[in-house]
Amino acid sequence: MDEPSPPLTPLERLRARMGRAQSYFLTRFVMLRLLGVVYLVAFLVFVQQGRALIGHDGLLPADAFFARVAERLGSRWDGFLQLPSLFWLDASDGLMTAVGWIGVVLSAFVVAGFANAPLLFVLWALYLSVVHAGQLFYGYGWELQLGETGFLALFLVPLWDARPFPARPPPAVTIWLFRWLIFRMMIGAGLIKLRGDPCWRELTCLDFHYETQPIPNPLSRLFHFAPTWMHRAGVLFNHLCELVAPWFAFAPRPFRHTAGVLLVSFQLLLIVSGNLSFLNWLTIIPALACFDDTFWRRILPRRLCAAAKRAEATAKPSRAAFWTSAAMAVLVAVLSIPVIDNLASGEQRMNAAFTPLALVNTYGAFGSVGQERHEIVFEGTQDDAADPGARWRTYEWKCKPGDPARRPCIMSPYHYRLDWQIWFAAMETPDDAPWTLHLVWKLLHNDARTLDLLDGNPFPDAPPRFIRARLYRYRMAPPGSGAWWLRSEEGEWLPPLSTGDPQLRLYMQAYGWRLD
Repeated sequence: MDEPSPPLTPLERLRARMGRAQSYFLTRFVMLRLLGVVYLVAFLVFVQQGRALIGHDGLLPADAFFARVAERLGSRWDGFLQLPSLFWLDASDGLMTAVGWIGVVLSAFVVAGFANAPLLFVLWALYLSVVHAGQLFYGYGWELQLGETGFLALFLVPLWDARPFPARPPPAVTIWLFRWLIFRMMIGAGLIKLRGDPCWRELTCLDFHYETQPIPNPLSRLFHFAPTWMHRAGVLFNHLCELVAPWFAFAPRPFRHTAGVLLVSFQLLLIVSGNLSFLNWLTIIPALACFDDTFWRRILPRRLCAAAKRAEATAKPSRAAFWTSAAMAVLVAVLSIPVIDNLASGEQRMNAAFTPLALVNTYGAFGSVGQERHEIVFEGTQDDAADPGARWRTYEWKCKPGDPARRPCIMSPYHYRLDWQIWFAAMETPDDAPWTLHLVWKLLHNDARTLDLLDGNPFPDAPPRFIRARLYRYRMAPPGSGAWWLRSEEGEWLPPLSTGDPQLRLYMQAYGWRLD
């Protein structure tokens, strides 16, 4: 007779209660591949735009920024503790280029299916360094979100085994932490809407959103001119996905899978209807933690499912991995206290970090929706600006609306950071967005890196003598009208400026920007 099996240890009983019977090999595979794609895009953006934005001769130089932070806090070490970044060692263009390309290469490994804890740690540390150096151009909520998602992924993979299907199962604790992440993200976004703009409660926000969002895509116009009942239904679907579905991320399998389908479908709808950078692609990653392998076996290729099954059959749980994940869960629980307090607060903060490493953050989007779209159009001339017959040529953006006849672009998951920032500037004055004066100075000198951020150079032979900026009201043109936008000029945003303008030069000196 077979001897009776020994009783389960407390650790084995805890594993069983936390879903040891449910497999997440395929879930981990899909989550990591998508994380690799997001990292790859994020580092490509930095490689292609980073030096023009925050390089030594960029619009907001990181070396000057770190010098100001060190002076304000008392030392570079104190600055590092507040804003951890490799660029405290050297904020040169050379190191920025190296960091960007290292990130691209390592991200490509993750996309190809190879990931372990050291590789993901390097990616997380490199991108955290970029975000803390990026200032205004890296002040978006999805930067915090990528940092938190990337850090959690460290505990999803083995320490050294980088194979697509390693012999260690994904810790169930980490899967639950990803569900907690998607819960906080969605609930935060839903609450900030209900507490913010009344149009979310009145179901009218989508009457304006598709037209006034930062960078519409070609399909945004179709959504904008959809019937009113579709706009109302869209707001209700938003509330369903942000305020109801997240609660079922912790429910038994059928409800959890349904919640996952709703959450992923919602993000795909946002991708189709606008250009929100890699935000929605990134948000899908923790939503995938709602699914276990029973879901993926229905839709993924048999080859992948068989490889996952073989890995599961030979998998050996790691006691060290379990306790490491458990320790991470305790840390997340502690760091979640101010986040929960913020969600419960009547003065909810949106997209905020509570620690320098930004490990557990609060999120939200579109707490208010503008009902009118304004755009700043920069123009230059080689004539005398005071001459009524001066010929003004327009600078076009990579993706943001400009020429009313130009079709909107598709950039998601890519991110044209200057386009986004000028969208915010149109809601401000030049004094509120002083970096725009540095942009004018760069355009007056035909600065090559700055012009790379724009769609061409209207002055290829010689720089303009004057630059001005006009403010326009933009409206989407109805389909079939022969144009994409209708616009009307609302006045001057910046007067004509030249390199000899004394006020512009004083502005440059006040902010420590180079005059040569």
